[in-house]
Amino acid sequence: MGKKGKKEKKVKGAEKTAAKMEKKVSKRSKREEEDLEALIAEFQTLDGKKTQVVETTCPPPSPRLSASLSPHPEKDELILFGGEFFNGKKTFLYNDLFFYNIKKNTWVKSDIPNPPPPRCSHQAVVVPQGGGQLWVFGGEFGSPNGEQFYHYKDLWVLHLATHTWENIKATGGPSGRSGHRMVLSKKQLLVFGGFHESTRDFIYYNDVYSFSLETFSWSRLSPSGSAPAPRSACQMSSTPDGTGVIIYGGYSKVRVKKDVEKGTIHSDMFLLKREGKDGQEKWSWSRVSPSGNKPHPRSGFSPAMGPAGRAVLFGGVCDEEEEETLEGDFYNDLHLYDTVKNRWFPGVLRGNKTEKKKRRRGKKEGAEGEGGEMEGEGGEEAAPQGPTEVIKEIVTEDGTVMTIKEVIPGAQEEEEEEEEEEEDEASVSLVEPCPRSSAMATVRQGKLFLFGGMFEVGDRQFTLNDFYSLDLNKMDQWDTLVEMDPKTQEWLEESESEDDEEEEEEEEEEKLKGAEGAEGAEGKEDEVESEGESDDEEDEEEHPAVQEGETVTDYQTRTETYWTGLARTKMGPDIKDKKGLSPSGGHIGQRSQSQVERGPVTAQIDDCS
Repeated sequence: MGKKGKKEKKVKGAEKTAAKMEKKVSKRSKREEEDLEALIAEFQTLDGKKTQVVETTCPPPSPRLSASLSPHPEKDELILFGGEFFNGKKTFLYNDLFFYNIKKNTWVKSDIPNPPPPRCSHQAVVVPQGGGQLWVFGGEFGSPNGEQFYHYKDLWVLHLATHTWENIKATGGPSGRSGHRMVLSKKQLLVFGGFHESTRDFIYYNDVYSFSLETFSWSRLSPSGSAPAPRSACQMSSTPDGTGVIIYGGYSKVRVKKDVEKGTIHSDMFLLKREGKDGQEKWSWSRVSPSGNKPHPRSGFSPAMGPAGRAVLFGGVCDEEEEETLEGDFYNDLHLYDTVKNRWFPGVLRGNKTEKKKRRRGKKEGAEGEGGEMEGEGGEEAAPQGPTEVIKEIVTEDGTVMTIKEVIPGAQEEEEEEEEEEEDEASVSLVEPCPRSSAMATVRQGKLFLFGGMFEVGDRQFTLNDFYSLDLNKMDQWDTLVEMDPKTQEWLEESESEDDEEEEEEEEEEKLKGAEGAEGAEGKEDEVESEGESDDEEDEEEHPAVQEGETVTDYQTRTETYWTGLARTKMGPDIKDKKGLSPSGGHIGQRSQSQVERGPVTAQIDDCS
């Protein structure tokens, strides 16, 4: 009894501390949120002038992260909403809406009157009722200079049958937040965690709210048991039987000194289980200890719900935090969690048919995986040797080095015959998405779709709009739907004018800064880094020409040696010896802390995959 009483006191004390912190954060952030509310109101006024739905066939959406990518519950389509883009000087928030036709591989932009205001790191869930609905809750709006934040607590529904937005005004819901998670569980939406941040304070949540899709009302749940520590950017997946949800990982931080904060990457797992009849439900938390190969701890990974009760986790970043900087590694690996077997599996690509036959011959033990089974589940006794990574360096318009990783499947056994090794060399290499965090992922009809995200090279952030798909039943190879084009990347340094100054002004500014010992100004064209270097236009004339019919990938491969040499001339021969090199080809500079906390947006659908 004594131990139990102490434990209850400790829990109540923690709840009181959280309540005080929430009140403090709310008070200090009220003024800055009022400033942003005025800006948000302007956006809504402009959107309110729209009177009819306008649909336009368009190119793929612009580069972004922390948007939502959701599968249409009735059609072979994906729905992309919102997101953010940072160009080095200014943050852009979106509330645009796109529909992707999977069979036709085409995009349509849909302008619908009275949409939600611009946001990122919201949550989106699709449900089949009423001809299909997309539910959106919360998220974040930031000032263009990235110094102020507004956290939404609004709830919206997009009626897919009529293409109309509706703002659901229901009281008693969660406080304003981003980085939270929301899933569909039977006939209700469950919201967990997230964070709220102002310029001075922050708070993380581990509360749980339920929104009934029948009564359109919010209720706060009070589960028994030990809850996960407050966090954001976790993975939240419904169990196949609809009786509960799984929480994995996430991120949180605490203030260790007045101006010093320490971040924590969580790698624990919990089950929130429902018991009892509808209307008389009781919820409880319990800790879960899965078997198998757990992912390396990370934040910013992209979660999705795959077929047969398997949760999917892609990429992310593992940071080493110091007082002023973030340094770490970006990932592009794939992990699968079987909610039925309570087990992690690595998502290993099987390669093409020729490669598969070779692998089967090379195995001495272990049967082939059954059709529809994911790689890693059936081959425990004869685990394949790891794949070989091939790194290709690409240089953007301004001379920054990017690195794309290709993976060639490795040999299965040391005793393989010589002709099998030759067959391996002749097989087509498997291209994977480059390492990234905060990408958008979702599953439709057993296929994983991955869009955008970001990674870093030095102090520069690359925001992507490339697009891939992977059949989770075959696990053979990633299909590239939209290639990443380095020429579309925009990055403005703080020293650069917003109005793209004339070349004469740039040269004058460069001389002035050179006299003061500072770096020259950097424009949207190639950067000038040394005295006596020839003009940008003259440099471009010396670059290898693009051959007729040549793709970006072919051009990059053919001219790899040239660009690598040019990059090292500009950036120095010791560029690869710098601290914190990541798979993306450079050390990780200071990242917006908010990106780590929010993580990518998740979207879920039940019974449609």
